[in-house]
Amino acid sequence: MCSVAVINNDLVKHSVSRAVPAVVDAAATLALRALAHVAGDPDLGPRLLDVTGLGVADLRARAADPEVLAAVLGFLAAHEPSLVATARALDVRPQALTAALEALQS
Repeated sequence: MCSVAVINNDLVKHSVSRAVPAVVDAAATLALRALAHVAGDPDLGPRLLDVTGLGVADLRARAADPEVLAAVLGFLAAHEPSLVATARALDVRPQALTAALEALQS
């Protein structure tokens, strides 16, 4: 019986470790969608560049970088109206964007 518990524990650990990359991938995908929305918005795009200090070329080159994606989501999370507007545009709940931020930061 004890060996079954160890096997089950190992299976649980293995399942959790396999799920984490999937969560991060989903978070990155949502963050890329948010970035596309922000970049196309005439008010949010320039403000993102100003707040983050990123240039257009740097943003393009590093768009898939988890740190940049987290910065985009952090930018949105810091201003609730922008967060809500972006969530609405992406047809997700604002909490999905903040959860994606947390996943990318972990």
